[in-house]
Amino acid sequence: MADVWVFCQEADGAPTSLGLELLTKARELGTVTALYLGAGSDGAFATLGEYGATAVYHFDPGDELASGPVAAALADLVQSHRPRLLLFGQAYDDRDVAGRLAARLGLSVLSNAVDVAIDGAVTTRHEIFGGSQIATATVEDDGPVVVLVRPKSFPAEPVGGGTPTATPVDLPDVGAAAARVTGSHVEEREGPQLEDAAVVVAGGRGLGSPDGFELVERVAKALGAATGATRAIVDAGWVPYAKQVGQTGKTVKPDVYIACGISGAMQHLVGMKDSKTIIAINKDPEAPIFSVADLGIVGDVHKVLPKLAEALEARTGS
Repeated sequence: MADVWVFCQEADGAPTSLGLELLTKARELGTVTALYLGAGSDGAFATLGEYGATAVYHFDPGDELASGPVAAALADLVQSHRPRLLLFGQAYDDRDVAGRLAARLGLSVLSNAVDVAIDGAVTTRHEIFGGSQIATATVEDDGPVVVLVRPKSFPAEPVGGGTPTATPVDLPDVGAAAARVTGSHVEEREGPQLEDAAVVVAGGRGLGSPDGFELVERVAKALGAATGATRAIVDAGWVPYAKQVGQTGKTVKPDVYIACGISGAMQHLVGMKDSKTIIAINKDPEAPIFSVADLGIVGDVHKVLPKLAEALEARTGS
């Protein structure tokens, strides 16, 4: 069995959903070791085991910016143990550590993968042209190979494993590459997390103004849903970047995605097209969003959304 190492980051005291998705895939490929970035706890390590990790290397950067020292420490481990494959998510810290690691060791890197297999060589699949085509890449050397995987490419499914032994890893002094975090701001959020929500209500330029996004929020509140947005209205300053769905934002895969006043540009579709059910509301019957929608309403969002909100609120009594 191949040795597969998986980078998992901590958020709110537990592994992120992206890390758990990678662990789920990794246990199909070989023996799984988790590379855990965060303060760590018995509960967090137990969760890693539940999703397939049989060992854990624990990196706790404290108030240091993680990428430099973690990549340096990880480079030493990789040289000593030579895992076949290292899986990282397509996320900020993952990419930063993976890039620095690859530069240190001269490793091959395959990014934005949606699937990965080991059959002698490491083979990855990548969606291109907005997902309309699939490209395949193969690395035939003995590795290690670094692969960056898009969020929501795999389900996060527990396997019921025991708690693995966690080995703390000392982080070296990286000199000029070091940086200290002197402060952080946690954005106030209401409702479910966008990446993990079962229902997402998203708005686009068709809402007309920042006030139009209040209709999206009203419907989302009635549904217990998260709110999302297109890059256009994020760039316009209507909503924060944390709500952006698409190629340069977040990838979501909810049970229901309601697109309100969204034309359906390819950059947005790649972030939500794998939703189980897509409902589109747009006054243009030729809007590209209807090509991926399971249900479509041709109409003005300013007329449709208030009626929808009223009907939902009447059902829930809110």
